[in-house]
Amino acid sequence: MEMIIELLPVLMFLALVPLLFSGFPVAFVLGGVGLLFWLIAVGLGIENPNSFFLVVSRIFGGVVNKLVLVAIPMFIFMGTMLERSGVAKELLYTLQLMTRRVPGGLALSVTVLGVILAATTGIIGASVVMMTLLALPVMIERGYDKALATGTIAASGTLGILLPPSIMLVVMADLLSTSAGGLFLAAIGPSLFLAALYMLYIFGRTAMAPHLAPPLGADAAAGQLTFMRILRSFVPPILLIILVLGSIFGGFATPTEASGVGAAGALVLAALNRKLTFVTLKDVVEKSALTTTMLFGLFVGATAFSYVFALLGGHDLILSAINQNGISPWLVLAVLMLAVFLLGFFFDWIEITLIILPVFAPIIAALDFGSHLPEAGTVTVWFAILMAVNLQTSFLTPPFGFALFYMKGAAPDGVRLADIYRGIIPFVLLQLFGLIVLLLWPDLALWLPRVMGK
Repeated sequence: MEMIIELLPVLMFLALVPLLFSGFPVAFVLGGVGLLFWLIAVGLGIENPNSFFLVVSRIFGGVVNKLVLVAIPMFIFMGTMLERSGVAKELLYTLQLMTRRVPGGLALSVTVLGVILAATTGIIGASVVMMTLLALPVMIERGYDKALATGTIAASGTLGILLPPSIMLVVMADLLSTSAGGLFLAAIGPSLFLAALYMLYIFGRTAMAPHLAPPLGADAAAGQLTFMRILRSFVPPILLIILVLGSIFGGFATPTEASGVGAAGALVLAALNRKLTFVTLKDVVEKSALTTTMLFGLFVGATAFSYVFALLGGHDLILSAINQNGISPWLVLAVLMLAVFLLGFFFDWIEITLIILPVFAPIIAALDFGSHLPEAGTVTVWFAILMAVNLQTSFLTPPFGFALFYMKGAAPDGVRLADIYRGIIPFVLLQLFGLIVLLLWPDLALWLPRVMGK
């Protein structure tokens, strides 16, 4: 009986795994498993029945009463409204004109657009669908290789999960009880590094095989590239980025306040582009509400699961196993990163984050990485960004990579799922290379928070 009691946290995970694959809503699975094992603990006499109210209190204090989580629906609203404002369409055409003579110019333009959209929306579905509708037909018409075109759009569209103002980083900051602004700063270096890797790959591959990405080849188009066009295309999104991220990094606003500024800015841009109608506003509000409801349902279920896991001594059990067997901290981290990568083949980032972070973040924070991380308190931030970079691959890896399905749904006829799968392979390898670089060189993420004093 004592052995069963000690192994209850392990049994929680063993019960969770098959249920996650059952197709039942993940929020209910997480909460239900937590409630089931709390009842088992009460039945075995190792837990007081009144402790149930501590779970309710944790949910209220950890989710309902957290002001920082207000940023999530505001950023979702901002991203959805920008999707409808027409800003991206104008920007892509200008970038296409600017890079018309560069090998793979249109693919490079799509990557730059992905970075800008990531810094203004942070909504993966919106970014991928928008760029697929805007860029993919043009790339195919220009004779681009379908795999290269789809891979570029899918990888660039997923940068929004990592580059601030990322909703995932807001969620991670809350789960880790750390500063969202600090995580935003730490994510800038790795996200721009990944974007640079994408661009180097595209430039190198198209330079060696020009037939994969024929240039625009219309010198007459240069006449359309005026200073006023560049100004009109770049100023609105850059101004919005400065308003949102600049206010956070400058210490003028919290992420919650900055999200309100971003939502207001998106409304202004939509109005200036004459896209702000009652029908548009109603549609954006409805989509934002549905997405927010899904996320917060997962928060409630994951909070219940992680609290019961801690209540049953799960953290102590794992730490004890590590210490008794003399397992290297690097081995623990490597196994955890591999597990997250493999989970990404089957689950969304929010599900993986809400299962892994509450359970394993305290364990990673307690490990000693020696001179590799000499500064106190940096392990948590480094681990969070490692998780974020790793989770970006979950949008691209089959069979359930959500970015792939977003793209297939919006792609023109003739683009097969096989083309998309073939196209994302090089970009997934680039993301894994970026993860390894971040593992070996933590300053890629930590130098900017250090400089800014966050």
